[in-house]
Amino acid sequence: MGTILSSKTKEDGSVIFEVVVDYEEALQLQGRLNNVHLFSEDIASIETKIAPRGKNEATTYFLMPRELRKNLTLTKKAHCQKIETKTKIIFLYVIDKLGLR
Repeated sequence: MGTILSSKTKEDGSVIFEVVVDYEEALQLQGRLNNVHLFSEDIASIETKIAPRGKNEATTYFLMPRELRKNLTLTKKAHCQKIETKTKIIFLYVIDKLGLR
């Protein structure tokens, strides 16, 4: 988990953040410095469920809340990343809106 230490607004409207993260979280970036997104787990306010199905509950589905289904084509491929912290597991799904992938 990280913390924003400071922020500074530039003349062009962009913001410069100084961020500190745990070493393990920095390793999960695998050296990538572009297309990095910041998010806070404290903002996640929409509740959903996880649904185990099949023999011995071998398949697990992450159910998408109705509020998040608008303008979403579910036939496209998605990419997923799993981030583990000391107390939580965070799954990030990336779906290309334009279908370019």
